[in-house]
Amino acid sequence: MSDSKKYVMTYEGIKKLEEELEYLKTVKRKEITEKIKVALGYGDLSENSEYDEAKNEQAFVEGRIIQLENMLRNASVVDESEIEKDVVSIGAVVRVKDYEFDEIEEYHIVGSAEADPMENKISNESPVGKALVGKKVGEIVEVVVPDGINKYEVLEIKRA
Repeated sequence: MSDSKKYVMTYEGIKKLEEELEYLKTVKRKEITEKIKVALGYGDLSENSEYDEAKNEQAFVEGRIIQLENMLRNASVVDESEIEKDVVSIGAVVRVKDYEFDEIEEYHIVGSAEADPMENKISNESPVGKALVGKKVGEIVEVVVPDGINKYEVLEIKRA
């Protein structure tokens, strides 16, 4: 492989990945090993769907472990004490006015590895995140999104 991608993350994001990795290595691997042992007891592997399912689950978990280890190895943790408090950056919680829906939204700007739109954690690489990074309170940004252009005004910036 050529040079690996750097994952910019918050301290909270690193902890979450470490916890998932630990769970997969200790708990999930043992569960899958047990499933494989039980499935082997059913005999003929050519028609053993339990065995196939357990092996597929094992492959998925091992792939996720490799992915998590790579992300953690290439993680760059944002030192929030060095970040300007009045500028949107990774680790910031930003309140914006969404002009399209005439609503106030609050987004936590995070690295791509810890983005979770359901919790309003948006990546600094997403269209909205990228547009907001570097902005100050009072600035208005226009963001090209799949269904057109959205306009946001930065109302407040705080640290998580």
